[in-house]
Amino acid sequence: MADETRSDLRGDNRKLRPEHAIARTGVLAAHTLGFDVHRATVRLWTTTVRGNSKGGEAPKAAFHSVTVSLVWEANAWKLAGSSAGQGLVAPVDTRQATNVAADFADYTSHSSRGPVFSGVTATDGLPSAYPRDRGGARAAATNAVMLYGDSRFFTDTGWRHRMLKSTAAPSVMENVLGEADSTARMVTENRGLGSDGKTLDGGLLVTRTAVLGSRCVTYSDQAASFELWTTSVGGIAGADEEERPQVNFLRMTVDLAWSGGTWRTTSVAPSQPLVPNPPVDREASPAQSFASVGGASNAPSLA
Repeated sequence: MADETRSDLRGDNRKLRPEHAIARTGVLAAHTLGFDVHRATVRLWTTTVRGNSKGGEAPKAAFHSVTVSLVWEANAWKLAGSSAGQGLVAPVDTRQATNVAADFADYTSHSSRGPVFSGVTATDGLPSAYPRDRGGARAAATNAVMLYGDSRFFTDTGWRHRMLKSTAAPSVMENVLGEADSTARMVTENRGLGSDGKTLDGGLLVTRTAVLGSRCVTYSDQAASFELWTTSVGGIAGADEEERPQVNFLRMTVDLAWSGGTWRTTSVAPSQPLVPNPPVDREASPAQSFASVGGASNAPSLA
């Protein structure tokens, strides 16, 4: 697998220099196929970006379906095996043009980090308090972006308000709630969605955001700012192909403040897109096929 991937990382260069390689993976959906206290099987829908920031062409995106087998050993879940195949293909939003290779230099392994995986949640399923260090701030930024991309953000007012009160700083809460409610109302009205996240003809809202990488812009023990490279999928899984889910590749800037014993966001805002080449030789999947990754039950766990 490593040997096969090495060719992708080299791109159109004759030699591979690790500091120029782009290798990022984002989890867009996670569905538990089987579970008991000893073993579990989870199917992931992932997007990968592979390439080189010094090549003549931009890195390439791909979608995969990955089935992971786990066993409970030494008080933790351990990988027992995995298999991968082709996953659902969401077309890149036509409003986003592919960037040139040099634009990806900020997201090589030498220039940025992947998401911080803490896996710590409170009893309500929302994030627990983060440690007062750079890693805690990075995890808070990652989780905030993922939660803003959850379908419940648009369809469940109670969940949206609980999530925002758990993640946003009190100093910006009033404005954040108002803007979030306005955004959710616009999406549901434009899409004709009910409170169950479905259209009148049974189409299902599918929204997901995964973080491909992150860069620390500023940090102190009182405030921090991170730039996150994200991939998000949004659209309707239904009979109308024109509303099928599409993918966007955005950079997001997340500002945070230390407040109430944890890191809380003061701003979550999109900046410039960072768009790889779309999957080659693969047509977009039919809109209805995305229903299998829709709904809150298929959302990935918090980072």
